Amino acid sequence: MKDRYADIKKVLLTGEEISKRTTEIAAEITRDYAGEEVLVVAILRGAVMFFAELVKQIDLDVRMDFMAVSSYGASTVSSKEIKINKDLAQPIEGLNVIIVEDIIDTGHTLKSLLRLLWTRNPKSIKVCALLDKPSRREVELEGDYVGFEVPNEFVVGYGLDYNEKYRNLPDVCVLKESVYKNDIPVV
Repeated sequence: MKDRYADIKKVLLTGEEISKRTTEIAAEITRDYAGEEVLVVAILRGAVMFFAELVKQIDLDVRMDFMAVSSYGASTVSSKEIKINKDLAQPIEGLNVIIVEDIIDTGHTLKSLLRLLWTRNPKSIKVCALLDKPSRREVELEGDYVGFEVPNEFVVGYGLDYNEKYRNLPDVCVLKESVYKNDIPVV
């Protein structure tokens, strides 16, 4: 059996650190929405682990839903538009919506998603992300609840993947460059 960490350069955030910060974020959300109901939406698949831990600790009336979105166009270049692979199962009009993401990177996909969701007339929309990589941001966008700022390195684990692998690692880790270097286009 292969060592799960064989392709890992280093552990960036331990499961314990993530758990502690998730508890703090849940408390912030509980405080910010005291007496109100929230619809917490996980963006599949990367946010599922963070989402599951987060919603268990939010002390409010919580509805849950899921969306799967992707940028389309060339496989290595975002078209800066989104394709809805799985839409919400319920209307959001008049609701407080919290979008839960694994990572805010360039911001294009998330910005397009927010633009779409605002057309559905929610009461409010906030973004909650486990990770933020502001060094890669290409649009004006900030998370309302952010777990950790990370450097411009290829991170996997705790739901984040490379080629559908490494999602089940209990930590956020930096992937060895040798694993993905041949997949990065030369610009």
